[in-house]
Amino acid sequence: MSLNLFILNSCISKSNKESINADNKTQNIIISRVNYQNQLYGFWLGQCIANWTGLVTEMDKIGNLGEIKTGDFYTRDDWGKPDQPSIWGEGLPSDLSSTIDFVFKSRDEIWGADDDTDIEFMYQHLLYINKVNILTPKQIQNGWLKHIKSEEENYLWVSNQKAFDLMKAGILPPETGNPKLNEHYDMIDAQLTTEIFGLFAPTRPDIALKIAELPIQTTARQEAEDISKFYVSMYSLVYATDSNSSMKEKILWMSNKSREILPNDSYPAKMYDYTRHLYESGIPWEQTRDSLYYRYQVNQKDGYNLTSRKLYCNGCFAAGINFAASLVSLFYGEGDLKETIKIGTLAGWDSDNPTATWGGLIGFIIGKDGIENTFGRTFSNRFNIHRTRQNFPENGIITFEEMSKKGLMITDRVVLEEIGGKIDEENNTWIIPSEQ
Repeated sequence: MSLNLFILNSCISKSNKESINADNKTQNIIISRVNYQNQLYGFWLGQCIANWTGLVTEMDKIGNLGEIKTGDFYTRDDWGKPDQPSIWGEGLPSDLSSTIDFVFKSRDEIWGADDDTDIEFMYQHLLYINKVNILTPKQIQNGWLKHIKSEEENYLWVSNQKAFDLMKAGILPPETGNPKLNEHYDMIDAQLTTEIFGLFAPTRPDIALKIAELPIQTTARQEAEDISKFYVSMYSLVYATDSNSSMKEKILWMSNKSREILPNDSYPAKMYDYTRHLYESGIPWEQTRDSLYYRYQVNQKDGYNLTSRKLYCNGCFAAGINFAASLVSLFYGEGDLKETIKIGTLAGWDSDNPTATWGGLIGFIIGKDGIENTFGRTFSNRFNIHRTRQNFPENGIITFEEMSKKGLMITDRVVLEEIGGKIDEENNTWIIPSEQ
């Protein structure tokens, strides 16, 4: 049994492993709240490791169409070799690492927030302080205006920035993501700001999508909205998997279930099917990534026509091509945290974003202890939300323990009020009815 599988089964099975199965044949699913809090810690830690590692290669490689050309894509052989400049790097490698390698924060350091973590942090905070399961348009607007800097560097881009500008003008979500008002509605933004809602509704993607709907529509519509729903579903399904399956089998099952969300005639569905087919053919991940580039950016197949729009950097921030790249690391990583982060970092385009998504998912599956065992080391447990945002308690410094505790309390409320489950206080577990 692999280390990751051992850790996953330990997290899932302490309460009543027999009540969890992929077919939902049993009436109840039992989940340990102690384990779940450890896994929420793992979500934040795994996301930070993957986020900061992926930032080393962010926008290094976007292809050779349009005014900006970046040469051959990275391959597995480039891991550990010198980082090449990004499209805005002015000829210099990343200041995070001169080589393409993992980026860590030791116990005496502090993880910095980035756009892969800070909006999710803000949404969790808003759910917590407002004591609600579903945020209102006004609560989202108030949260954005309070916690996002208005004038100086605010770490917003494309659709997030446009939504923020619209909120400042008095327009409320979901209109801030309306294509008639927000021309960036089909960019990557919602994919990296809403996955956490899946963790608040374990085993129930229908409930997770209900509570995530407005946050997603704050910045996304159409295919970008569907892709964001795919990620939320993936996160929600962790405890719906067969506990006897391998990590690879769990990842593939969760992705197949989440594929059902994507309309069959849409480009995200076709991207998923094409990428899955290439993965199952046994060709190397680099060949699959290259094939996706030629199919979608060069030849504009399956209705993915962003190249014809002649956007800056050929739509390197777009929802679609980054979704395709994320599937490469998801499938070929096969649930292995290190391998998934490596492939995501080398895959190209907005490499920190998909990598952070899967680092967070696998980090949640194996939990804090699983991550530290995987890397054979301990990490900082402190997070500085004020690196990118503002107006949070304690000058923005918070521990992953505190963050996971707040997430657990939100999940308590969702389990009780939205899912119709119960808390077994004697055993410190949730009793979640299977979806009928």
